[in-house]
Amino acid sequence: QVQVTESGGGSVPTGASLRLSCSVSGRTFTNYNIGWFRQAPGKEREFVGSITWSTGRTDQPDSVKGRFTIFRDNTRNVVHLQMNTLKAEDTAVYYCAQSLCLGDCSGPFYKTPAAYDTWGQGTQVTVSS
Repeated sequence: QVQVTESGGGSVPTGASLRLSCSVSGRTFTNYNIGWFRQAPGKEREFVGSITWSTGRTDQPDSVKGRFTIFRDNTRNVVHLQMNTLKAEDTAVYYCAQSLCLGDCSGPFYKTPAAYDTWGQGTQVTVSS
């Protein structure tokens, strides 16, 4: 059974950087995405990016492009979310999740929580001015 576990959250001032990590363990297939989502109080869960494990291809929404980067460490089965120039509106619980996928793992469906089967417990990121 696959498990994903986030780490690296914390409280930082506006403009700071944080790196979140998602550790993937257990038996898994080769064709899957690791996605990052965030959820602020009273808001829906929001897609902040994904990486296709087999190809390294990443996908990110315009709202975080240029500030957030997703990359993987193949040797340790870890996916990182590097967040720079953090803003107060980035405050949320951040989740990583795994999606087994068909084809090239791309498209609008893989930007939605419904595509993801296994979720971590989340890690809190608080950005204060």
